[in-house]
Amino acid sequence: MVRRIIQIDKDKCNGCGLCAAACHEGAIGMVNGKAELLKDDFCDGLGDCLPTCPTGAITFVEREAAAYDEEAVEQNKKTAGAKERTAFGGCPGSRAMEIERAAKMKKTDEAPIQSQLRQWPVQIKLVPVKAPYFDQADLLIAADCSAYAYGDFHQKFLQGKIVLVGCPKLDQVDYSEKLTEIIRSNAIQSVTVVRMEVPCCGGLEYAALKALEDSGKEVPCEVVTISVDGNII
Repeated sequence: MVRRIIQIDKDKCNGCGLCAAACHEGAIGMVNGKAELLKDDFCDGLGDCLPTCPTGAITFVEREAAAYDEEAVEQNKKTAGAKERTAFGGCPGSRAMEIERAAKMKKTDEAPIQSQLRQWPVQIKLVPVKAPYFDQADLLIAADCSAYAYGDFHQKFLQGKIVLVGCPKLDQVDYSEKLTEIIRSNAIQSVTVVRMEVPCCGGLEYAALKALEDSGKEVPCEVVTISVDGNII
């Protein structure tokens, strides 16, 4: 039958995953970092996903498609956890999401230290260039070793910030182009770079400073260096 159904332009898709999260029927999933309509019969044609897309990659089309199968959708919702893991390639860390945090908690014997992480994904290579959590954000660009080396990383550096994590040596990539686009495309309020004292971490600092310069924006920036024994230098 010919009916209204969504269409996703993969060239415009930035891989943020917001449309997949908004699709209550489970019709959309992430495949190789891009949103994809997985099942025609799961798409009701109402378009809850459209307003969540920051790049305008989703539109309506009229085409031959299987009829909407409400019974199958309801069955799918009952196994939503398993379906969700499949849709996002089995890696929760690649799914875009915001995390609500309560006010700062003090460490006591009764209450453990609260995580200050506010979004997923965190890896520079995985994070979308434009996501809602970047708006008015204080950005933390951190070497992935730094959170292990510095014991109070969450309270000292992460609280109230959006974090991007990377290792130039392991990824073997210059992050500056991706970081430039993030800073240029969003209202970033400040940038903090937390790196290790090891030479390879210089690539992370370089990428952040170059991104700030190439973005054409004047954004306050601080660089903090952590020693291998876990102290601020």
